[in-house]
Amino acid sequence: MSASDKSGTTHFGFREVPAAEKQKLVGEVFSSVAGNYDLMNDLMSLGIHRVWKRYFVATAQVKRDDRVLDLAGGTGDIAALLRERVGDDGALVLGDINGAMLRVGRDRMTDRGHVRGFEYVQCNAETLPFPDASFDLVTIAFGLRNVTDKDAALREMHRVLKVGGQARVLEFSRVQADWFRPLYDFHSFQVLPRLGKLFARDADSYQYLAESIRKHPPQDELKAMMEGAGFARCRYRNLSGGIVAIHDGYRV
Repeated sequence: MSASDKSGTTHFGFREVPAAEKQKLVGEVFSSVAGNYDLMNDLMSLGIHRVWKRYFVATAQVKRDDRVLDLAGGTGDIAALLRERVGDDGALVLGDINGAMLRVGRDRMTDRGHVRGFEYVQCNAETLPFPDASFDLVTIAFGLRNVTDKDAALREMHRVLKVGGQARVLEFSRVQADWFRPLYDFHSFQVLPRLGKLFARDADSYQYLAESIRKHPPQDELKAMMEGAGFARCRYRNLSGGIVAIHDGYRV
């Protein structure tokens, strides 16, 4: 049982809110930033998110003809990269709880000529509408920290994986170098909201996103959560000194 189930509250950034309200609050954030999602990621990562995503997909356990679920698929960045790996006969399902984000992703894929083999499903990661053992790979990039019940989402990712399938999580994590943390905090809490206000006219959403990174479980804690959800051979790899980390787990 997660902390939010026990107490009835959970975190929304640094605020404690009723667990039942977090989904709505997060939805408002991403409906607000959907049109500027790439800009948001560029501001948060100084543009390096594009390199992280390419590495995340390039090192995934996936082959041609596989069936892949990309949760929090948003604007389709990960799905577009995965398309190159699974080929024309593979299948990609973009799942996102936010309809505005999903529409942006669908429109982008269509504009790029990516139509065949794509499916778009508005769904909650905590209760996925797919049968057991449906996918060879399940990914979630920069989305898990926004899920209210992360333990439930991880259990669902495990459930829908085929035996031998891989789950991959790409997420902002805990910076490892002590000397770098003050600089990172200054960028996150002083620079980022101001850039959000200047470029997207939305300082509050960017403030929340910075806070949500600090509330997300750090590397070893998330690894333990994945093991608790049933995954085997769990491991993580820090990128850019732990600004982000890739977590892997397998269904056996």
